[in-house]
Amino acid sequence: MSLNRILLLSSLSAAALGLCAADFDAAKLPPASTQAGVTYEKDIKPLFERSCFKCHGAEKQKGKLRLDSLEATLKGGSNGPGFEKGASAKSTFVASVARLMSEDENMPPEGKGKPFSKEEIGLLRAWIDQGTK
Repeated sequence: MSLNRILLLSSLSAAALGLCAADFDAAKLPPASTQAGVTYEKDIKPLFERSCFKCHGAEKQKGKLRLDSLEATLKGGSNGPGFEKGASAKSTFVASVARLMSEDENMPPEGKGKPFSKEEIGLLRAWIDQGTK
């Protein structure tokens, strides 16, 4: 059996057991904000502009992810959307800004932007839970 086939079968087995890179402990996420009426334009875009546009804006889109418009954010990147509307606790996007993923998946990377505070993560969660308007 070739090495590529062994690696493929190992990856498929790990994914079937739920042992993939997207796994994180949702209990460690900061709680969703109680703020009502959270919107992309008013609340989320300023956070992304401060911490994410350098790598995920109009001029550069690492991983084909663009966060400078609501439409682009909802589309996601090369791995598809990083969240499901109404389900922030399952979001790999939220887990990455909460720094609960592997070091290379946490966003923003060290020295590349200001990390999100617990309150900002809560606001992002509220936006997702409220339907990403």
